[in-house]
Amino acid sequence: MVNVSIARRYARALLDVATEAGRADAVSEQLNTFAGALGQNRDLADVLFNPAYTREQRAQVIEALLKAFGPVESALANTLRLLVDRNRLGYLPDIARLFRDMADAQAGRMRGHVTSAAPLSSDSLKQLTTQLQELTQRNVVLETRVDPSVLGGIAAQVGGTLYDGTLRTQLEQLRRELKQR
Repeated sequence: MVNVSIARRYARALLDVATEAGRADAVSEQLNTFAGALGQNRDLADVLFNPAYTREQRAQVIEALLKAFGPVESALANTLRLLVDRNRLGYLPDIARLFRDMADAQAGRMRGHVTSAAPLSSDSLKQLTTQLQELTQRNVVLETRVDPSVLGGIAAQVGGTLYDGTLRTQLEQLRRELKQR
């Protein structure tokens, strides 16, 4: 079990430095890209997380990755080097998640997920985003998912609130009502 308090400390320190430089959103995007790349490439993750590899080998891999990713924010590059030096690269996925959450809270944003039976048009997504922003009184950033099992309609989860307008849920509710009669 990863100690989240350690990841939180690194995320908070990185956010402080990135905010001071006015680059919190850029760092968040790059950090998520970097953590996503590690999550998708098992060989890379093995080299970076496996203690059988030396600290110097991991540092060389990080430096190569920093070059491969192009221009990387200096605060992020320094944090990655620090994680290698302190053998804490295993915390990177948690640091990325916590950093994004903290940056969103600082910017007054909420993240949400929208699930629909078919892909939503950009106009529909904009309209839905506007309505959710009015409901939550916060800036909402939505990620879309397509799930044919919802049959029709949409379900949107923003923060801890679920707005479910799917046909599947409505049919289930109708079934329960008919069963009670």
